[in-house]
Amino acid sequence: MTPLASTAQLIRMIEKGAPRVIHTEEELDQYTQALFRLTAKDNPTSSELQAMELLTMLVEQYEDRMHPIPAATPVEVLRYLMDKYSLKQKDLVPELGSESNVSQILSGTRNLTLPHIHALAARFSVPASAFVASAQTNGLRS
Repeated sequence: MTPLASTAQLIRMIEKGAPRVIHTEEELDQYTQALFRLTAKDNPTSSELQAMELLTMLVEQYEDRMHPIPAATPVEVLRYLMDKYSLKQKDLVPELGSESNVSQILSGTRNLTLPHIHALAARFSVPASAFVASAQTNGLRS
């Protein structure tokens, strides 16, 4: 394992242009382009793999901070999947039991049960957690 750099060495590395925290969309674009070039290599070196890991972390950090993806409710997920696969309410009867159940679930007057969640996860090949409401998606505070 390589020894950690001293503070002075780190400062010199940054002054020479070592990757640093992304603050602008322009920097994001530059780091993303560099990451694409690195990931296109057939046999990256150990240093290139480390650079990919660092750039990925920096890009993800910036995107999480500047472009957060809001949490979706189970009903929003279900509606999205219905739209994606051009499904109507009656198409979900096998998973949800009846058209009345489907209607109540989509209107928010009925919650998904554990069997519903497992059936929907299997049908759409998504994690069951996609259909589980969190405190955040329910507007509650943890």
